[in-house]
Amino acid sequence: MPEKPPFSKVVAGLPPTVPFVPPEELERKTGTRLQLRLGANESTFGMSPHAREAMAQAAAESNFYGDAHCYPLRQELARLYGVDGDHLVFASGIDELLGLIARAFLNPGDGVTTSLGGYPTFNYHVEGFGGIIHEVPYQKGKNDLEGLSETAVKTGSRIVYLANPDNPTGTWYSAEELADFRASLPADCLLVLDEAYIEFAPKSADLPIDPSDRGIIRTRTFSKVYGMAGARIGYALTHPEIARAFDKIRNHFGVNHIAQAGALAALQDSDFVQKVVASVEQGRREYEELAQSLGFTAYPSATNFVAIDVGSEERAVSLREALWERGVFVRTPGAPPLNRCLRVTVGTPEERTQFAAILRETVQALSKS
Repeated sequence: MPEKPPFSKVVAGLPPTVPFVPPEELERKTGTRLQLRLGANESTFGMSPHAREAMAQAAAESNFYGDAHCYPLRQELARLYGVDGDHLVFASGIDELLGLIARAFLNPGDGVTTSLGGYPTFNYHVEGFGGIIHEVPYQKGKNDLEGLSETAVKTGSRIVYLANPDNPTGTWYSAEELADFRASLPADCLLVLDEAYIEFAPKSADLPIDPSDRGIIRTRTFSKVYGMAGARIGYALTHPEIARAFDKIRNHFGVNHIAQAGALAALQDSDFVQKVVASVEQGRREYEELAQSLGFTAYPSATNFVAIDVGSEERAVSLREALWERGVFVRTPGAPPLNRCLRVTVGTPEERTQFAAILRETVQALSKS
């Protein structure tokens, strides 16, 4: 019997890990059907009817590969952002883009700076390509921009990752603050600006696009406000030189025909997007009032979720587990001080009412135990 081929040194040295436990796995483990799916920041408002219709029509042509250049979608986004189409890169969601970034820019042993408790999929890719992660704790629920910059300089990091608005806190920085942060980074350090939730944020948080900047990659997605998480489609705004480098390594047929058709139609239905944003804004206020009424604190949020600080990690875990048992899927961040929080997606008005009632019952039950 021949010996099995050895894994690479990088892969062999990694611990078994999965960035997120999917809600379906939770259902299998608990044997409980979820009533409320509020843990993955998916949009429970669904997608634009125009997008759904376009995807249904495109399904009839799924015997063909999707356009490897995403040309119609590329042209529409280029028009919306006022850039040439060669500033855009498409992939099956931001998660795939993060993998491409790590692969394109990291050599084994290279340093990367990010926030302690930030979006874990980025770390997953960095470690998978042999990078070394340097983490900076949050300060008062926000990314520590000064700390991130200082750490990047001190460690000679090749990449700094920043989500704005942030996941898992929902907090954000203004475009002016981001510009100052960008200027503080070393000249040879790439800034990855994850803007998955930018459509929910105030206009003041949207950093103006500089087409000549070779040191920034901005990632955006159709998973959140557009309600197309399952279709897996996202894109990056960056310098054409970086986009051409991605062409050397990306999966050229990774964005399917149905997703491209849906994304293009979704972009053209601004009324639907505005309704979702307005309802989420109202829902954030409701969650803040709910948290206050229970003696908790909600972080200010510019996303489609709210992080509710319940006072301690032990209480957060107890509430999460109790909510799961009641068929409510929420998540708790994994690193202090954010692990004191429940992160809850802002659902439809009906779901918000249902969640509020269940959370109140759960808190009351735990207080008696």
